[in-house]
Amino acid sequence: MTTYPEQQSLPERIVDVALLPLRKATSKTAQRAYLGTFFLFAASLLLLGISTVAYALFYYSYVPQIGVTRPIHLQFSSGKHPHGSAQLSSSLVSQQPYDISVSLQLPRTPTNLALGNFMVDLALVSPHPSGGSSVERLQSTLAASSGAVGVLARSSRPAILTYASPLVDTAKVLLRMPWMLIGWKKESETLEIAMFEGVQFSKGWKNVPSQVELVVKAGNEMQIYEANVQIKARFRGLRWIMYNHRILSYLFFTSTFFGVSITATFAVYVMFSLYTSSSEPQSEEKTIKQEQSEVESEFVNPLSTSDLSDTARAFPTTGRQRPLQFSRRASEDTKIKEEEFIEDSAGIEPLAVEADDEEDFEDDENSTWRDSGIGTGREERGASNVQRRRLSSQDAK
Repeated sequence: MTTYPEQQSLPERIVDVALLPLRKATSKTAQRAYLGTFFLFAASLLLLGISTVAYALFYYSYVPQIGVTRPIHLQFSSGKHPHGSAQLSSSLVSQQPYDISVSLQLPRTPTNLALGNFMVDLALVSPHPSGGSSVERLQSTLAASSGAVGVLARSSRPAILTYASPLVDTAKVLLRMPWMLIGWKKESETLEIAMFEGVQFSKGWKNVPSQVELVVKAGNEMQIYEANVQIKARFRGLRWIMYNHRILSYLFFTSTFFGVSITATFAVYVMFSLYTSSSEPQSEEKTIKQEQSEVESEFVNPLSTSDLSDTARAFPTTGRQRPLQFSRRASEDTKIKEEEFIEDSAGIEPLAVEADDEEDFEDDENSTWRDSGIGTGREERGASNVQRRRLSSQDAK
């Protein structure tokens, strides 16, 4: 409940009530809360960005390209079959099943139709093959065993243009005539020839092919528009989930990375807090001990004579008594001699024994004390103290 001074008027109280939310909103506690919230929000955004980048890097490093297509520019030479090669670079990864096929676009000319069946040979070559040229290596490898040097995998498959009777062929041409006239259709056929199904490669960059080599065994009479090699990854397990359910995978893995980042950051913060809290009491304890030692060193005993000057001084007295003189700090024997001199000058008899001293002390307590002059009572008490110190020194000897 807010209380107001009695001196405040009603308008001042109304202003205070109106400004109370603003004062609370701008108080030190509120400012600390705002600062902590800002840092928490900024740290959360930073960790979320880091988690997103981490998932993206994980996705592109773990999930390879699902489809790779490379055109092959065939070479026609006298006495040789059409052949060509293409680079795969880093499109393939190890321990991943692939389906590889060859696409040939052939015109339906009488020559191609007369060739009938022909063979298509495809070889996957390692990054650093040894041997002659690509065509010589491919032809020698196809004729040799599957363990030829530089070839990781090879396959040879038959192909043929689709047969159509003259009547059916004429009808198809008539139906596609408008599109052929405007260039949307061609009087050709595309053959999809499957060369590998589920082929995998062992671990290691040397076991992953970086080049493909194609030979069409149909002689130079074969007429070909274009040739392509198509490689399609057959995903399974986690790769299949990450590729076919990308949003769910992003939410799951990003949340996981974010949770791990938050946990690690909180653990580091707790360890840092414990370290700083454990070091602060030690420093405070050292400071307190240092201050205590300084205070003890600065403490001066009021009864100590170590700080008295050695300069001789004379202190005046009243009456006919001799002035008190201080020459210098002397040893114990010198002090006793000086005290004996004071006794003789004051006319004080020495105490005989310790018992007499106690009796005299009791008599002094019972008797009425009278001051014979300024400084006399102090001298009598000083004399008795001198007698005790002299007796104690004699007993010690």
